Amino acid sequence: MSEEHRETGTGWPEPAEPARPSGPAGEPDPRPDAPDPDELSPLAPAEREAEAPPADEPEGDGPDGSVAVAEPVPLSRRLTSAGAMIAVLLALLGFTLVVQLKTTSTDPTLAATREEDLVRISSDLDSRERRLRQDIAALEDSQRQLRSGEQGRQAALDEATRRADELGILAGTLPAVGPGLSVRFQGGDKAMSSMRILDAVQELRGAGAEAMQILGSDGSAVRIIASTYFVDAQGGGLMVDGRRLTGPYTILVIGDSATMRTALNIPGGVVASVSDAGGNVIVEDREAVEVSQLHAPIKLEHARPVS
Repeated sequence: MSEEHRETGTGWPEPAEPARPSGPAGEPDPRPDAPDPDELSPLAPAEREAEAPPADEPEGDGPDGSVAVAEPVPLSRRLTSAGAMIAVLLALLGFTLVVQLKTTSTDPTLAATREEDLVRISSDLDSRERRLRQDIAALEDSQRQLRSGEQGRQAALDEATRRADELGILAGTLPAVGPGLSVRFQGGDKAMSSMRILDAVQELRGAGAEAMQILGSDGSAVRIIASTYFVDAQGGGLMVDGRRLTGPYTILVIGDSATMRTALNIPGGVVASVSDAGGNVIVEDREAVEVSQLHAPIKLEHARPVS
């Protein structure tokens, strides 16, 4: 047995491969039963595919011949900051338009209001806004002063003193001076009854009066505070906080003279009612009205400060 027989392990030589007829180079075998040239290749089809590089794969750019494939950019990265800002502004604009339309459509009162009234309402709102801003600025200034060391302590003391003085004037325990009015009532007892004097005091309080006192014909004076009462005295005259006064009566009041004068002269008000009863009211502006009569401090029996 030859060496070739041993290598095949069959003990017999393998049959010889039929000879392939030769022809011109590059031309296929004209025989109909000729085998495919690819099948005669010494390599299997799988091995040929593994060895042969893909036709559409470009040659590698890296040092080891590998091909770098770019990853797709996420959609979220394509949005720029300008685009996001535009989207936010558009959303805010839409929300504002919706709110404005809803407010306008649900407020029939303003829709039916005249243009002059709307202008007046707008002016009043502007004035109120200015006053509130001034109050806010004053309070913020006081707060800054109270928070600043020695100046804060002095400011706190000054503020406490000012508040005590204001409360003393309102309670009638301190004298006061300032611009205001002198209101003199003349006429019979019916024209100067306690109800008409009380109406005058209420009108003055509503117009911003800060301090008042009433004088009788003999110069007797009584300080008018929140608890002051007026009663018709027997035999004529008035009882004011238990003290008898005879007419004519004069009320001295501190406050805005123009506002208080308007309140007294409204149609059907104090001046008109006294005139209808046969009396007369004389109102005089004064640059300095002195309210010097004091009221005894009220002794509290039931109320006490909250600790």
